[in-house]
Amino acid sequence: MVTSSKEKTKAEVSLESDKIWTRDFILICIANFFVFLGFQMTLPTIPLFVKELGGSDQMIGVIVGIFTFSALIFRPYAGHALESKGRKFVYLTGLSIFIFSLGSFAFITSIGILLVMRLVQGIGFGFASTATGTIATDLIPPKRRGEGMGYFGLSGNLALALGPSLGLTLAGIISFKQLFLITAACGAIALILAFNIRYKKVEKAPEKAVPMKFDVFEKTALNPSILLFFITVSFGGIAAFLPLYATQKGVSGIEGYFLIYALFLMFSRLFSGRIYDLKGHLYVFLPGTILIFIALLLLAWLPNTFTLWFAAAIYGFGFGSVQPALQAWAVEEAEANRKGMANATFFSFFDLGVGVGAMVFGQLAFNYGYHVIYFTAAGSVMIAMLYYVFMLIWAKRNVS
Repeated sequence: MVTSSKEKTKAEVSLESDKIWTRDFILICIANFFVFLGFQMTLPTIPLFVKELGGSDQMIGVIVGIFTFSALIFRPYAGHALESKGRKFVYLTGLSIFIFSLGSFAFITSIGILLVMRLVQGIGFGFASTATGTIATDLIPPKRRGEGMGYFGLSGNLALALGPSLGLTLAGIISFKQLFLITAACGAIALILAFNIRYKKVEKAPEKAVPMKFDVFEKTALNPSILLFFITVSFGGIAAFLPLYATQKGVSGIEGYFLIYALFLMFSRLFSGRIYDLKGHLYVFLPGTILIFIALLLLAWLPNTFTLWFAAAIYGFGFGSVQPALQAWAVEEAEANRKGMANATFFSFFDLGVGVGAMVFGQLAFNYGYHVIYFTAAGSVMIAMLYYVFMLIWAKRNVS
């Protein structure tokens, strides 16, 4: 009876150690939701605000894009700080900067100051989003990392489903000042929750390790991050140009596109992470990227609203499967004291893909028309698939 009792205790301990939905994991998910809700509410409303301030279409592009690149530049520093100064310091600092920048939008009356504060917002968002991914990784049992990251991603996806439409609705009934104060309040809620999270202590690097002179990325995270880059290039074309393209084609229902995309993205994450944990990235990446590829070809064609919504569904399902798998892959091979830098590398390539895509597609649209954007984006996704196949062949040869 004593032996049986001991075995039961061990089983209970094992079950507890594999638990995903802990108190701290729930808190980081809710905090992440409010950060992304505030961010997503500004995504479609910042261009309207720039227009109200007298800005041109070119200036709208600069102000929207500069946010991404400031986040990109500061992510490597955030990754280092996560391992040297700790998760709590980086997360709370990032949230504070993010809240300050959003709140400042309410009192801005010139394009120049808005440009500066968008840079500041990118820094805060870069710190906060890099920290949340690392904190979530710390809290998820290693054996269930793919599944856990899928659940964690749902918090941002729910904000994606609600934020843009909520922001546009509020912009139509209240002033921009009130709107931006509400988005800052969302960040403040996240900050309050962040103070109540129990963070993992920093694991110092071994004494024998020699610091790199040029250390802005985690080597073990490069391959999944490169794959992510070629996929997120397509984001720039969808976020910036799809509404204009649909209007040009006379296709209605663009509001439904983003909602359907977010819903299917959330749906896929309920089980794609589990498949990754059980089967590996091979069973997630290729099926997901094939769906994204087909969606982009449908957008290049775009004859009617049904095609638009169907493309939204399969793009959301595909990306919702691929992104958490790639993130789990990016951090799983990194040393314990390099998880923060692995997440920073992953999100830096995300930012780079979106930023490069937006700039390149803007020029393509001007010279050749909107439909060329989506053919080109499909080509970028094809490069990701070919690179992945090359990686599999290379790995197989090395094993043999």
